[in-house]
Amino acid sequence: MIFDTHAHYDDSKFEEDQTETIERQFAGGVSGILNCATCLENIPETLKLCKKYERMYAALGIHPSDCYRYKSLDESLSELERIISDNDVRALGEIGLDYHYDFSPKEKQLPYFEEQLKLAEKLGLPAVIHDREAHGDVFDRLRSFKGTAIIHSCSESAETVRQLCRMGHYVSFSGSVTFKNANSVREAARVVPDELLLVETDSPYMAPIPHRGSRNESLNIRYIVDVLAETRGDSPEHIERITEENAKRLFKI
Repeated sequence: MIFDTHAHYDDSKFEEDQTETIERQFAGGVSGILNCATCLENIPETLKLCKKYERMYAALGIHPSDCYRYKSLDESLSELERIISDNDVRALGEIGLDYHYDFSPKEKQLPYFEEQLKLAEKLGLPAVIHDREAHGDVFDRLRSFKGTAIIHSCSESAETVRQLCRMGHYVSFSGSVTFKNANSVREAARVVPDELLLVETDSPYMAPIPHRGSRNESLNIRYIVDVLAETRGDSPEHIERITEENAKRLFKI
């Protein structure tokens, strides 16, 4: 059994066959899916899916690329806190920093990230962290974070991952670990302790080889598991078991 710790089945790419696709994942051996909302506008669809499927769990947050949507930090985060408090939510995210795209300026991303980390601490929820080309600023904020973070679709160096794991944070690997030019990602995967390792798809994005470029889904985790097993000198069965156990412990399932 495999647990997908990061997916977006509320995405428009599933609009035509959402039900069939999700049911196929659970029928095929997926034991759980954390569906991550990225803004206030797509939270209702995530909550709807999580109420419909007992093995789908909600993570709610404001993605760095979606900060531009809101004029008031206080009002948007107050609304986020209200929604989380009124629903069964297992993580706060996807939050973080993205310096690759310029949808939201850096000056807006930083306070949203910092305040949502405080909110995760307040609510006692793990924080799902998006980090794209912002490693230094993300690491600096996590040094003072008193909660537990999940480094989503890890792209950090092995040394940074070692430090994050010493802080007790989890590290999740997506389809990027299978890419031919991703030696640094595989080096990072080697240093994560068993008890902090997670797997994800970022579905419908980041499809692993041999499906790179196509719409991704949770069952493709098997390719990620195989690469992690080879990289770490373990069996696929061991990777499946420990990552499922870690996810269920982290999300209190």
